[in-house]
Amino acid sequence: MSGRARLALTAAAATLMASCALLPLVSPSTWLFQAAFLVAVQTGAGAAARRVPLARPLTVAAQALVTLLMLTVVFARGHAIAGVVPGPDTFRYFGDLLQQGSDDVSRYAIPAPLTPGIRLMVVGGVLVVGLVVDTLAVTFRSAAPAGLPLLALYSVAAGLSDGPSDWLWFLVAAAGYLMLLLAEGRDRLSQWGRVFGGAARTPGAQESGVVAPVRTGRRIGFAVLGVALFVPFAMPSIQGGLLDGTGAGVGVGNGNGGTISAVNPLVSLRDSLNVDEDRQVLSVRTSSDDVSDLYLRIVSLDDFDGTTWKPAQRHITGVPNTFPTPAGLSGDVRRTTVKSTISAADWYAQDWLPMPYPPSGVKVAGTWRYEPVGMTLVGDHGQNTRGETYQVTSLDVQPTAEQLAAAPEPTAAMKKDYTKVPSSLPSVVAQTAKEVTAGSANHYEEAVKLQDYFAVTGGFQYDTQVEVGRGEGAIANFLKQKRGFCVHFSFAMAAMARTLGIPARVAVGFAPGTPQADGTVSVGLKDAHAWPELYFEGVGWTRFEPTPTRGTTPSYTVSDTPGSSVPDETLPSKGASAAPSASASQSESCPAQLRRQDACASPSAAAAVQSGDGGPPWWQLALWALGGLVVVALPLSPMLYRQQVRARRLGAHDRTPAGVAAHTLAVWLELTDTAWDFGILPDDSQTPRNAAARIVRLGGLDPVAGASVHRVADAVEQVLYAPRPRPTAGLGDDVRRVTAAFNGTVGVPSRLRALFAPRSAVRVVWAASAGRARLRERVAAARPTLRKPSGQEG
Repeated sequence: MSGRARLALTAAAATLMASCALLPLVSPSTWLFQAAFLVAVQTGAGAAARRVPLARPLTVAAQALVTLLMLTVVFARGHAIAGVVPGPDTFRYFGDLLQQGSDDVSRYAIPAPLTPGIRLMVVGGVLVVGLVVDTLAVTFRSAAPAGLPLLALYSVAAGLSDGPSDWLWFLVAAAGYLMLLLAEGRDRLSQWGRVFGGAARTPGAQESGVVAPVRTGRRIGFAVLGVALFVPFAMPSIQGGLLDGTGAGVGVGNGNGGTISAVNPLVSLRDSLNVDEDRQVLSVRTSSDDVSDLYLRIVSLDDFDGTTWKPAQRHITGVPNTFPTPAGLSGDVRRTTVKSTISAADWYAQDWLPMPYPPSGVKVAGTWRYEPVGMTLVGDHGQNTRGETYQVTSLDVQPTAEQLAAAPEPTAAMKKDYTKVPSSLPSVVAQTAKEVTAGSANHYEEAVKLQDYFAVTGGFQYDTQVEVGRGEGAIANFLKQKRGFCVHFSFAMAAMARTLGIPARVAVGFAPGTPQADGTVSVGLKDAHAWPELYFEGVGWTRFEPTPTRGTTPSYTVSDTPGSSVPDETLPSKGASAAPSASASQSESCPAQLRRQDACASPSAAAAVQSGDGGPPWWQLALWALGGLVVVALPLSPMLYRQQVRARRLGAHDRTPAGVAAHTLAVWLELTDTAWDFGILPDDSQTPRNAAARIVRLGGLDPVAGASVHRVADAVEQVLYAPRPRPTAGLGDDVRRVTAAFNGTVGVPSRLRALFAPRSAVRVVWAASAGRARLRERVAAARPTLRKPSGQEG
């Protein structure tokens, strides 16, 4: 393998190693295999263009064209000409996909689902970086600047990720860049001549010139890498460095995006419940007639690691004027609009904004950001609730027991995200959940039985002096001791609900406060509370109250509560029209987040897929199949060409003197091409005898294979120079014997190169060029010559 080919492979490997930093951001990670295949094709296109050779700008253009064609086939073949050639509609579709991906990035938490838009952004970004790295490091032979796109790729991933394995991805990306520098250095040193070629080493021999510099470079590189990794750990005073997993603020950038870290808000909850003086935290004036259900929610905890619950890292955006419909809430559920004005005490500094759930609009001063999944507001870079007065418009959702009992199974995406429990969770948790809910007909009955078990029938006692508990056995200990406060009850019920397949999370905020004479509600420190929220399709996230003597029991969990499943006709959905719709509308029970994951089953979606004859026309399928064959066969075409040519040259022939002579010359050409494939360039200036001796010497062939080479050369000399050539039998076997000898004397890379990228395949280009020249000559000869008649003016 040549130095430039080795450098191209190393550049592709470095790109893929740097792109591994994106793995924690998207799930599943199957996109990496697709990106690896496309980068390999891109690298092969560059290698082929440099081998022709093409000028550097043309090489880059060829790679860019191949990259565009691959992206078109993979992502937009339905919008391309013949499924392969990109047209105006293709670029419009790419723009729509990128916009969708941008929306998905701001909507989903890490790891985000692999939606089509996100997949295009990830795979396309890797291909663009791969093209830049290959251009700098291989085409323009400057590997050092190629570290900039690799650094950009890693930095984007590191800026979004905040996991414990960030150091590992830095190590992988840095190792890839180090490999690229070493490969370029080795290639440059090898160009100085044979003394730097790295001759075979024998016992007692000194290091060749190339080995020592490369080994020194490795040592320096690993030393620098070690310093970059371990110095931050040895110097704790350095903050905000490359491996620092947290930032000073919860948001980054200009406020239009960013992330919030998984900070646990439960640290001060127990202290708030045990204060001697119940100080007022919030004052609420609301339009609701019933304040007994006015819970003020701060944040939801949906990441359960077996030890505790905490908020997952979320993307945040600017605060919208009107919040979207809550996840899972359909138009059949009765709801009323509530307006509340909330004032925070001057001493109360909370990063999250306490609000009734679900909010539909907020008016607040300061730099606040919106987290779409939990529908919460979080302060940006020091913003908090101290002394703030704000207005919240929210929905008082009033489902009935019948609606909750009739709720269909949660979507697959909802189950995937909100029913996960770690394998370390003690089995007694799931076992107790099954025993308590035995005989239940649906998830609603299971949820009510869990709530009653903790609040009424299980013998649990409310005690704020009990330690919160840590470790994987905390929930199991609570179930055994049956003493605790809201944290214990909400954690245990949410975990048990997940083991039953019910999506669950924990909400943290304030229970309903105390009504005052002036019509306001006073919320104090001792009203701090945590409660479980369970998800029911068609209703959305629904509050339950398992903590005894705290809060209020939801009316929909009382079996004799009257209710109606008829929607409130005075509250039409936003944007509703009295006119009949010409197209099927999407159900509010499936929010945009889940629709993007294709996790919603709806008649309209099925109808959209079924068109006319039930699928694409046969000719479109045939074009797709043909395009797939072309993509697969293109990298293998040199190998297929050589096998076909070899079979023709060594195959049957006429037994006439002319046929024998043609066969002998074809066998000789196959022999010289085989030597060429293994790195021995043909020399047409030499006689067959001298050329045979050169092949044997440079190829290091054994005596048997050498005799076969000379036998073929002798037969060629008979054909070229003898008055009556004597036919020689077995020439094809001689060539096969020589090929086997070459395979035995070279390494695996050279064998693979000779098989998949044979050098002699360039004869196809030469033949095409010669054919084009002959065609021009025939066209010129057939063109009539126009002569001017004598005496005619020109």
